[in-house]
Amino acid sequence: MFKEFKEFALRGNVLDLAVAVIIGGAFGKIISSMVNDIIMPPIGRLMGRMDFSQLVIPLAKPQGMEFTKITLKSATEANIAVIKIGMFINNVIDFAIVAFVIFLVIRLVNKLKKQPVPSPAQPTTKECPFCFSNIALKAVRCPNCTSEIKTQP
Repeated sequence: MFKEFKEFALRGNVLDLAVAVIIGGAFGKIISSMVNDIIMPPIGRLMGRMDFSQLVIPLAKPQGMEFTKITLKSATEANIAVIKIGMFINNVIDFAIVAFVIFLVIRLVNKLKKQPVPSPAQPTTKECPFCFSNIALKAVRCPNCTSEIKTQP
Protein backbone atom coordinates (compact mmCIF):
# COMPACT_ATOMS: atom_id res chain seq x y z
CA MET A 1 0.00 0.00 0.00
CA PHE A 2 2.83 2.41 0.81
CA LYS A 3 4.44 1.63 -2.55
CA GLU A 4 1.19 2.51 -4.39
CA PHE A 5 0.88 5.76 -2.45
CA LYS A 6 4.50 6.64 -3.24
CA GLU A 7 3.89 6.02 -6.97
CA PHE A 8 0.74 8.15 -6.85
CA ALA A 9 2.34 11.02 -4.92
CA LEU A 10 5.45 11.16 -7.07
CA ARG A 11 3.61 11.38 -10.38
CA GLY A 12 4.36 14.58 -12.24
CA ASN A 13 0.76 15.83 -12.29
CA VAL A 14 0.29 15.47 -8.54
CA LEU A 15 3.48 17.37 -7.76
CA ASP A 16 2.61 20.10 -10.25
CA LEU A 17 -0.82 20.46 -8.71
CA ALA A 18 0.62 20.65 -5.19
CA VAL A 19 3.06 23.38 -6.21
CA ALA A 20 0.25 25.29 -7.96
CA VAL A 21 -1.98 25.14 -4.87
CA ILE A 22 0.81 26.37 -2.59
CA ILE A 23 1.78 29.22 -4.90
CA GLY A 24 -1.89 30.08 -5.46
CA GLY A 25 -2.47 30.32 -1.71
CA ALA A 26 0.52 32.59 -1.25
CA PHE A 27 -0.57 34.71 -4.22
CA GLY A 28 -4.07 35.01 -2.73
CA LYS A 29 -2.61 36.30 0.53
CA ILE A 30 -0.55 38.88 -1.33
CA ILE A 31 -3.61 40.08 -3.26
CA SER A 32 -5.71 40.23 -0.07
CA SER A 33 -3.03 42.30 1.62
CA MET A 34 -2.82 44.60 -1.39
CA VAL A 35 -6.59 45.14 -1.38
CA ASN A 36 -6.96 45.55 2.40
CA ASP A 37 -3.78 47.53 3.07
CA ILE A 38 -3.11 49.48 -0.13
CA ILE A 39 -6.23 49.88 -2.29
CA MET A 40 -9.09 50.20 0.21
CA PRO A 41 -7.58 52.78 2.64
CA PRO A 42 -7.31 55.54 -0.02
CA ILE A 43 -10.81 54.72 -1.29
CA GLY A 44 -12.11 54.87 2.28
CA ARG A 45 -10.36 58.19 2.83
CA LEU A 46 -11.94 59.62 -0.31
CA MET A 47 -15.32 58.48 0.99
CA GLY A 48 -15.00 60.30 4.31
CA ARG A 49 -12.40 58.38 6.32
CA MET A 50 -14.36 55.14 6.07
CA ASP A 51 -12.77 51.77 6.90
CA PHE A 52 -14.41 49.31 4.53
CA SER A 53 -13.52 46.29 6.65
CA GLN A 54 -15.64 47.76 9.47
CA LEU A 55 -18.62 48.59 7.24
CA VAL A 56 -21.66 46.58 8.35
CA ILE A 57 -25.44 46.58 7.98
CA PRO A 58 -27.13 45.73 11.29
CA LEU A 59 -30.07 43.33 11.07
CA ALA A 60 -31.71 44.69 14.23
CA LYS A 61 -31.87 48.13 15.85
CA PRO A 62 -29.32 48.10 18.65
CA GLN A 63 -30.31 49.55 22.02
CA GLY A 64 -28.28 52.57 23.10
CA MET A 65 -26.36 52.81 19.81
CA GLU A 66 -26.81 55.07 16.85
CA PHE A 67 -27.80 52.93 13.86
CA THR A 68 -25.36 54.61 11.44
CA LYS A 69 -22.33 54.46 13.78
CA ILE A 70 -22.20 50.70 14.23
CA THR A 71 -18.90 49.09 13.32
CA LEU A 72 -17.97 45.43 13.10
CA LYS A 73 -16.18 45.66 16.42
CA SER A 74 -19.06 47.34 18.26
CA ALA A 75 -21.58 44.93 16.73
CA THR A 76 -19.49 41.94 17.81
CA GLU A 77 -19.18 43.32 21.36
CA ALA A 78 -22.94 43.98 21.55
CA ASN A 79 -23.70 40.57 20.01
CA ILE A 80 -25.70 42.10 17.15
CA ALA A 81 -26.26 40.19 13.90
CA VAL A 82 -24.87 42.15 10.96
CA ILE A 83 -24.21 41.81 7.24
CA LYS A 84 -20.49 42.38 6.69
CA ILE A 85 -20.84 44.38 3.49
CA GLY A 86 -17.34 45.89 3.78
CA MET A 87 -15.69 42.47 3.92
CA PHE A 88 -17.80 41.40 0.96
CA ILE A 89 -16.61 44.43 -1.06
CA ASN A 90 -12.99 43.61 -0.16
CA ASN A 91 -13.46 39.99 -1.26
CA VAL A 92 -15.08 41.03 -4.55
CA ILE A 93 -12.11 43.29 -5.29
CA ASP A 94 -9.73 40.45 -4.30
CA PHE A 95 -11.50 38.15 -6.74
CA ALA A 96 -11.48 40.71 -9.55
CA ILE A 97 -7.73 41.28 -9.20
CA VAL A 98 -6.93 37.55 -9.04
CA ALA A 99 -9.17 36.83 -12.04
CA PHE A 100 -7.51 39.64 -14.02
CA VAL A 101 -4.00 38.41 -13.20
CA ILE A 102 -4.94 34.85 -14.15
CA PHE A 103 -6.37 36.19 -17.42
CA LEU A 104 -3.08 37.98 -18.13
CA VAL A 105 -1.02 34.86 -17.34
CA ILE A 106 -3.18 32.63 -19.56
CA ARG A 107 -3.04 35.22 -22.34
CA LEU A 108 0.76 35.30 -22.10
CA VAL A 109 0.99 31.49 -22.14
CA ASN A 110 -1.29 31.33 -25.18
CA LYS A 111 0.88 33.88 -26.99
CA LEU A 112 3.98 31.85 -26.20
CA LYS A 113 2.30 28.65 -27.41
CA LYS A 114 1.33 30.11 -30.78
CA GLN A 115 3.86 29.13 -33.36
CA PRO A 116 4.31 31.44 -36.31
CA VAL A 117 2.68 30.05 -39.43
CA PRO A 118 5.48 29.00 -41.76
CA SER A 119 5.40 30.63 -45.15
CA PRO A 120 4.80 28.23 -47.99
CA ALA A 121 8.01 26.81 -49.42
CA GLN A 122 9.07 28.01 -52.85
CA PRO A 123 8.51 25.35 -55.50
CA THR A 124 11.63 23.50 -56.63
CA THR A 125 10.00 21.59 -59.49
CA LYS A 126 7.69 22.20 -62.40
CA GLU A 127 5.58 19.95 -64.57
CA CYS A 128 6.71 18.90 -68.04
CA PRO A 129 4.05 20.12 -70.50
CA PHE A 130 4.52 16.98 -72.63
CA CYS A 131 4.70 14.01 -70.23
CA PHE A 132 3.43 15.75 -67.07
CA SER A 133 6.26 14.45 -64.88
CA ASN A 134 7.98 16.65 -62.32
CA ILE A 135 11.26 18.20 -63.41
CA ALA A 136 13.66 20.74 -61.93
CA LEU A 137 12.70 24.40 -62.33
CA LYS A 138 15.87 25.23 -64.29
CA ALA A 139 15.61 22.22 -66.63
CA VAL A 140 15.51 23.03 -70.35
CA ARG A 141 14.94 19.41 -71.40
CA CYS A 142 12.74 16.79 -69.71
CA PRO A 143 14.83 13.84 -68.44
CA ASN A 144 11.86 11.51 -68.88
CA CYS A 145 10.58 12.26 -72.38
CA THR A 146 13.60 14.30 -73.64
CA SER A 147 11.31 17.06 -74.89
CA GLU A 148 12.80 20.51 -75.06
CA ILE A 149 11.16 22.87 -72.53
CA LYS A 150 10.76 26.43 -73.64
CA THR A 151 11.61 28.83 -70.84
CA GLN A 152 9.32 31.78 -70.37
CA PRO A 153 10.99 35.18 -70.21
